[in-house]
Amino acid sequence: MPPIRVKPILIVAVVGFLSALFGVVAGGYLALSTDLSEGRSLPALAVATGDRASLSPLVNRTAPAVVNIAVLQPSPALQNPLLRDPYFRRYLGVPDAALAPTIAAGSGVIVDAPRGLVVTNFHVIENASAIRVGLRDGRTFRAAPLRIDPSVDLAILHIQGNDLPSVPLSHSSVSVGDYVVAIGNPFGLGQTVTEGIVSATDRALGKNSPRFIQTDAPINPGNSGGPLINMRGEVIGINSALFSPNQGNVGIGFAIPAATVQKLLKQAVDNTAS
Repeated sequence: MPPIRVKPILIVAVVGFLSALFGVVAGGYLALSTDLSEGRSLPALAVATGDRASLSPLVNRTAPAVVNIAVLQPSPALQNPLLRDPYFRRYLGVPDAALAPTIAAGSGVIVDAPRGLVVTNFHVIENASAIRVGLRDGRTFRAAPLRIDPSVDLAILHIQGNDLPSVPLSHSSVSVGDYVVAIGNPFGLGQTVTEGIVSATDRALGKNSPRFIQTDAPINPGNSGGPLINMRGEVIGINSALFSPNQGNVGIGFAIPAATVQKLLKQAVDNTAS
């Protein structure tokens, strides 16, 4: 049986897609139905009698603030001194195009519209030479890192724009069994909505690991940095990693709790105020 690995959920593409992804705008989204209604769990009787409800009101309130992030990064081949030599590239059969920049695609969420603050994962923007943020309404913005913390895999980006949508960070407690929605850009498909429950809280993934919220809401590569949202329309976590023993989703994903995000966000706000 292959080993089970926890890995960040990020998409990396070759430079041939650069123009497409840096021109990316937030695409359409898929809203999955469940037995919930406008942020409230339905009574057991309503579920048993087959009443049909929808998450659309919740999605319509929150999805506009979820963004696609495209990041220009140096080619990994540049880290190999042999591959920087044209002779060795020809000898090894490595094309010159291997040295071209690559792009990474991830997700994020605007949590402070007046200040233009976007939360995402650190691993999404690591080693970035340029960052573009795309909204669902078609607007795109250049973004700059304002505050990062690799130890908890978080980054706060700054964008400048008018009438930005936002989703508030939750100050409420999180319990196992709470219904949640995950929104992001898996596999570069465009904005996609999935739903599930909180499977565990305060989950450590190793020695000295930060604590995570575990969820069975499907998250996949490209969901990195996207929000995990409760039924009140608040961000309870930032999707960061998943168990992927077979290179696919098996219903075990991890999100950085909102309380951790709030600490870094406060530092970012304090920096801008000083």
